[in-house]
Amino acid sequence: MLWSGWQLRWSVNPPAKELGDSLGQTAEAVVTMVDPDSLQGDAGLLHPILDESLRELFRRGAFGATAGETHVMPTHGLVPERYALFAGCSPCAPTLKEIRIAAGGIGKSSADLRIASLKWRVPASIVNGHGVDAAASACAEGLLLGAYRKNTLASEGRSLPQWDLRFVLERREDGGAWDRGFERGVMTADAVCYARELTNVPSNLLTPERFAEEAVSLAARHGPLECRVYDEKEAAAEGMGGLLAVGMGSANPPRMIMLRYSGRPDSQEWTGLIGKGVTFDTGGINLKPGQGMEEFISDMGGAAAVFGVMRGLAELRVPVNVVAVVPAAENMPSGSAFKPGDVITTYSGKTVEVLNTDAEGRIVLADGLTAAIRAGAGKLIDVATLTGAVMHALGDVTTGAIANDQPLLEAVLRASERAGEYVWQLPAHPEYRKMLRSGVADLKNHGGSWGGAIAGGLFIGAFAEDRPWVHLDIGGTAWMWEDRDLEPKGGTGVMVRTLLEHFRAEANITE
Repeated sequence: MLWSGWQLRWSVNPPAKELGDSLGQTAEAVVTMVDPDSLQGDAGLLHPILDESLRELFRRGAFGATAGETHVMPTHGLVPERYALFAGCSPCAPTLKEIRIAAGGIGKSSADLRIASLKWRVPASIVNGHGVDAAASACAEGLLLGAYRKNTLASEGRSLPQWDLRFVLERREDGGAWDRGFERGVMTADAVCYARELTNVPSNLLTPERFAEEAVSLAARHGPLECRVYDEKEAAAEGMGGLLAVGMGSANPPRMIMLRYSGRPDSQEWTGLIGKGVTFDTGGINLKPGQGMEEFISDMGGAAAVFGVMRGLAELRVPVNVVAVVPAAENMPSGSAFKPGDVITTYSGKTVEVLNTDAEGRIVLADGLTAAIRAGAGKLIDVATLTGAVMHALGDVTTGAIANDQPLLEAVLRASERAGEYVWQLPAHPEYRKMLRSGVADLKNHGGSWGGAIAGGLFIGAFAEDRPWVHLDIGGTAWMWEDRDLEPKGGTGVMVRTLLEHFRAEANITE
């Protein structure tokens, strides 16, 4: 598998001798969380001399103690640890998102300085507002997502931290809950980092066939998962005309990938989770501009998120049933590529007039939804780097959502709030569907210049049949050109945490 997981160990409220009282067991750095209010007073933070040095920086405006901001200073023997890592956080009761961002700053700083062991003094304000489990999970997510850096194929490779973490809580009786919550956060972060790792793989190394092999490896490693892959011949026999049309211009044939997670064997209720798996998108005959085209290795970001969710469900043992479908293809221009003006027959039997070959993701997703329905899915959620138009509305900060079922959408929106990921509902009024009317087919794949994110989403929804359905357009949020908070340059793994939260809520898991 492409991502083996974080290598770390942790302990909660270890005996005093492990906190630095005996030579050889001292952590390299001690983490102290501070806020602007604490720096304006004279309360003790770590050590009087170190405290005053930090307050001097605060007075100069060099350190504001905001969430995600850190300052590291050598301790010169004033405390047993070699370094003091001060991490900003909101005063009183910070939100879970603020806790994640604060922990992300700790992860970035300690990774950059190659600090291998941390003693982390956790203030009661971190756990009081949310419960110990939730706070610990947020700390784990933030720490690991903040420390993640994309893999490099340069000869020196990549060095990820292998931490020894020692948490010191103000209430020792919270130790068990902290341990459980932190473990959940580690598994969640692993799922996100797996999606990031997949998104960052160059397209010459992640062809549709290689993507399918990764699915087989994922299922082999995580026992509750089962995998079924349709090659191009089997897809043709099944009638998966949308997937085949998009992939026919490439020398690398398409694959329809299906992963099944049976977390609740006694139930017949299944959710279909469909991810756009276009491993590279040139735009096809409607060729994209050359500048920035290298970013379109990320056009399988929705599929990567789906793989991440399935890994997370398996590791967390969430009692739900999910069938994941990834239509994987390369969209390339060639003599065999599909063309503007073509009419194709999708897996559902509906016909589509192709007006723009660069609107290919919705075509493969049409077959993906049908595959999920035929596999027994009663509800559908798709995740896709579907449109550039969503960025005109929401930038690279917020994922757009469109749905045919308000209760299902509201459940996803609540999950996104808990996960700290922004999702915004787009309108789906009946008038918008007129944009997809075709004179020669059941519908056309492009609705014109206006409302592109809405038209693209509604095209996919036309294949949901009578199932509740939610579409998540991550066209602006799946890839970052520069680091931002917990999101690194490159693939972000966006929506993995939201969807894991959604399925946990569906299973009535509250902690």
